[in-house]
Amino acid sequence: MTQQRQRRGGGRPQRPAPAARDLTVGIRELGHKGDGIADTSPPIYVPRTLAGETARIRATGTQAQLVAVETASPDRVEAPCPYFGTCGGCAVQHLAFDPYLAWKRDLVTAALTARGLDVAVDPIVPAAPGTRRRAVLTALPLGRTVMLGYHARSSHAIVDIESCLVLTPGLVERFGAFRDIARMMAPKKGPLRMTVTETDTGVDVAIEGGTEPDAARFAALADIMDRARIARVSLDGTAVMALAEPLVRIGRARVALPPGGFLQATAEAEAALAARVVAALAGARRVADLFSGAGTFALRLAETASVVAVESDRALLSACVEAANRTDGLKALKGEARDLFTFPVSAKELDRVDALVFDPPRAGAADQAAEIAASKVGTVVAVSCNPATLARDLRILVDGGYGIDSVVPVDQFLYAPHIEVVAVLTRR
Repeated sequence: MTQQRQRRGGGRPQRPAPAARDLTVGIRELGHKGDGIADTSPPIYVPRTLAGETARIRATGTQAQLVAVETASPDRVEAPCPYFGTCGGCAVQHLAFDPYLAWKRDLVTAALTARGLDVAVDPIVPAAPGTRRRAVLTALPLGRTVMLGYHARSSHAIVDIESCLVLTPGLVERFGAFRDIARMMAPKKGPLRMTVTETDTGVDVAIEGGTEPDAARFAALADIMDRARIARVSLDGTAVMALAEPLVRIGRARVALPPGGFLQATAEAEAALAARVVAALAGARRVADLFSGAGTFALRLAETASVVAVESDRALLSACVEAANRTDGLKALKGEARDLFTFPVSAKELDRVDALVFDPPRAGAADQAAEIAASKVGTVVAVSCNPATLARDLRILVDGGYGIDSVVPVDQFLYAPHIEVVAVLTRR
């Protein structure tokens, strides 16, 4: 009878949450998400620990809170940020810089090895503090104050911050203006999301989940934007107020970024990635850029080759094409709006180009990689922010007759467990 009532209620009986346990453990290795992995069975994941350390922890299931480090690794350093440990934005500030670079490079090597790809990985191109030009912040207005920052680790709680050592000084110095704008555009209840991007002509602030300011507040908004050199404020993709068009330079072109439009996190990493893509595809006359975004690679490649840029985000694609049309000296650049996950470019279509680059989201592009593998394209450059899905896609290409010429990690996510990678392949 009880089981029948439970079935009618629409679910199984919930298991009780595992009890917390106080343990002393050894840390076997640093995992791919930046947590130490304890030498327990099953493994317990312990944030802010390093390989070779002994730590006292409070464990709940396979997750734990660090109580104290009893035996520290020689690679341990004092975290440079006062919010480290509460803010969920960074995972490995406690690791010395050279071992940190080695760990990130090893993430790429391990992902390739797991797919049976025995490939030498080049030294990592490092990131520097104060260079990240794009960030997603959460703001929670509370009366006359506004909490602004990142979520705490594995939580919806917001860590209120006054500074961030990975962001550009231009973003950090505008935190006060971001709070003022959040207060002005606050929803009746709950937080709002702010994507802030530093461009050549000012900061772009794209808000999701807020409300449009009333007429009385428009003058105040204009004053805040003028004083803080904020180019545009948008709400859910529509401009609320623009004092300047947010422009970014890509090669010779200047691109008008759509509200909240994707941009590589740092200008330095973008330049490093683009230099390798352009060098690998030098000499090609007809090039495809798949998942082209606003033209990070397409606009540079168009300086020497005709380019087909394929992208599902129509606003980004239009920004790329319009920038190309405004720029003297570029070859033909054609844009094609297409969802490459549901409708990948076929091998037959790809045979019209000499070379291509593809830079998909974190999920990778297995179906598109299969079409590339079946094509006759001579040179392929794969760019990815996820070593695991990149390795899967490279395996598809290698099985289709390509050889991997180089793999270069490029760090633009300082102290986070993410790493950008650019791999060059040629058909054997």
